[in-house]
Amino acid sequence: MCTACAAFLVITAGALVTSNDAGLSVPDWPTSFGYLVKVPHFLVGGIRYEWSHRMVAGTLVSLTLAIALWTLLVERRRWLRWMAVGAFCTVIAQAILGGLTVLLFQPPAVSTAHATVAQTFFCIAVAIALFTGRKWVEEQPRVEFDSRRPSLSTLTLLSIFVLYVQLILGGMFRHHGMSWWPHLANAVIVSFVLAWTAVRAISVYSNIEAVRRPAIVMLSLLITQLCLGFTAFLTRVAWGKDAVQPELPMVASTVAHVAVGALLLATTVVLAIQVWRHVPVAFEERVPEAQRDASAA
Repeated sequence: MCTACAAFLVITAGALVTSNDAGLSVPDWPTSFGYLVKVPHFLVGGIRYEWSHRMVAGTLVSLTLAIALWTLLVERRRWLRWMAVGAFCTVIAQAILGGLTVLLFQPPAVSTAHATVAQTFFCIAVAIALFTGRKWVEEQPRVEFDSRRPSLSTLTLLSIFVLYVQLILGGMFRHHGMSWWPHLANAVIVSFVLAWTAVRAISVYSNIEAVRRPAIVMLSLLITQLCLGFTAFLTRVAWGKDAVQPELPMVASTVAHVAVGALLLATTVVLAIQVWRHVPVAFEERVPEAQRDASAA
């Protein structure tokens, strides 16, 4: 759980860096002005955002390494050991992409990949926290088979997919690689798919708490995210397009929009996991028509 919280803090710090146009305030990598951990004596302006982001990210790498080693030594579930190793590889990839963002002077594709991998790591950390929790280990899951089409499992996976598309489009827009309208257009699709998923989960499986609770949280975060997205659009595109430097309303709304987006994606992943566990898809055995007629005769 500490690793997941640290990952969320890194995402928020990264949003502060981007929103304040501070990505190149520290021009070297992996050092910061020639030092690995020394605090610059001129910690002002954008430097404080970028340097703080790097220090929090370094702490996250250390935490992830500790979690991976502990899992390899203690955990009996082989798939979870591999997942912990995957988490460490993901955070290393995220750090390398962050370095390339600086060294290559913030190309939109690399910067967007850096942000996307960061949220992927956050989801992995949340999933590990879920799998290692006492409730997951000790509870006897309540199972109800899903015979509807599309299944709730399919809807949760579709929700994750459209959220990833939205994450990429938003990253490209923030890093000046794309206009704002694809992000806005896909927001309509995201709203429809996530609302459909949440309503299905809440209305049909309200008696399964592990499914109902993340579905309610997901729907609440979706509404919050839409409001924050509208505010960010007003402050960044409508009102702040001619601003000389980022203004506080734009920075606050954009950072909140990124942070809630990360929570929304992680919550959707948790819902997908709980649906996989509690609401498996019911597969009907289809009997050929000729065989059915022969048995009836």
